[in-house]
Amino acid sequence: MTTTNRPLATIQATPQHAQQATTDAAPRRRGIVFWIVRYLPAEIAGTAAMVVGGLLATLWTDAAPVIAVAALAGEVVGFYAVLAVTIYIEQAPVSTTRRRALRRTVGLLVAEFGAAELLDTFLVRPAALMLGVWLIPDPLWGMLTGKVAADIVFYAVAAGAFTVTARTGLRDGRSPAGLQEVAT
Repeated sequence: MTTTNRPLATIQATPQHAQQATTDAAPRRRGIVFWIVRYLPAEIAGTAAMVVGGLLATLWTDAAPVIAVAALAGEVVGFYAVLAVTIYIEQAPVSTTRRRALRRTVGLLVAEFGAAELLDTFLVRPAALMLGVWLIPDPLWGMLTGKVAADIVFYAVAAGAFTVTARTGLRDGRSPAGLQEVAT
């Protein structure tokens, strides 16, 4: 009988299953280093892409709204490209096919960042940027302060969503849907 057809309780603890058993027994608390390692590369790529997008837009126009939209688009593409690769690499070992790994990646991106992105885009970031510019006389420092404040809220929501997806087993295939995927 293959491991996909046996009940979970009868599967021997191989290195792959040993990690799962450890996760089941005691969910470990993630420290600041984990979150920095997880999000910093995406933040760096997003910021670099934001600068490139904004600067490229200045080659065609000096309209601030167009430059801002180009910078925002660059940031979104850079940020989520890195995270998509990160999550795909995380999901490949727990998926039976590349297509399932890709579907799981998209689903986890939405689960981890969907609420944070909606809240950030439509409420927190505009308010934080306006408040920063209003409270701090230098607009550059005001925008940077607003960005940092908005990022704190964004990452708090995203980290919470990550924790929920990890505890429910969506990340490692332990959820009922994940177990059905392994069995098929």
